[in-house]
Amino acid sequence: MCAAQRGQRVLAVEIDTAGALGATLEVAPFGFDPVVVGDGIEALAIDTESALAEYLRLFVRIPFVGRIGPVARLFDYVAQAAPGVREILTLGKICHEARTGPWDLIVVDAPATGHVVEHLTAPQVIGELVRVGMVRDQTAWMREIIEDPSRTGVVIVTTPEETPVNETLELWHRWHHETDVDVAGVVANRVAGEPFAPREHDLVQRLENPEVASALRERIGPGLDAILAAGHLAATRRRTAMGHLSRLRHELPPDEPPVLIPEIREVASTRRLVVEMARRLGDELDVEVPHP
Repeated sequence: MCAAQRGQRVLAVEIDTAGALGATLEVAPFGFDPVVVGDGIEALAIDTESALAEYLRLFVRIPFVGRIGPVARLFDYVAQAAPGVREILTLGKICHEARTGPWDLIVVDAPATGHVVEHLTAPQVIGELVRVGMVRDQTAWMREIIEDPSRTGVVIVTTPEETPVNETLELWHRWHHETDVDVAGVVANRVAGEPFAPREHDLVQRLENPEVASALRERIGPGLDAILAAGHLAATRRRTAMGHLSRLRHELPPDEPPVLIPEIREVASTRRLVVEMARRLGDELDVEVPHP
């Protein structure tokens, strides 16, 4: 993983216990307490039970040793009936780290499209349900953090395919109608590069001529068909992706164009892939990315 800017401390947060972030960074599984995963970078994973235990310890002043099974089961019962209760613990942990932690930057690997809005609207939902008291006060300071565009921004990541682009546009519109959280940008990942140089396009078109292909097949053999099919597939994939990206650009505001990250094939290690993606994202944004 790329090093943080000199002297900075960065916290990476995973909102589940699947361990995908740790596997991507090629580090040992981590839990609720921050662990070092790179130069100036630490990471933690949020699970509901640990977040509940910390909340009770910090704000209700109830110490716990070991698991809090009975309380957690009671909480699950309440969470089924009250919207936003489970999400407020997850978001509360992140906001608590933002308010009291030593971090210069917190990067959150948020839930999938269908759940992320519910997480970030949880303080608003709880605030409307509870009008007075400690819970109301806590949701108020959380909203101050997440609704301040100078402190919080959401980056929507998609790929140049039909369903991901549809979901991205739907999420973008939901975000602006249902939340007061700033959308910092949209990133299109795995954008296929142009398979042929400009001077090669004429040659490819000539090879699609049946007479030319037949003459070459006599000299090269049946393997020519596989080569032509691969070239056709690569060109078609590129054209299709560009069509989806064109639609994405058209439906987003003109001053909010998507940032493109090209498809990266030559990096085998997932950790090195993260580094290369960060470098290319920095190139797109004209931002210098420190070397790992």
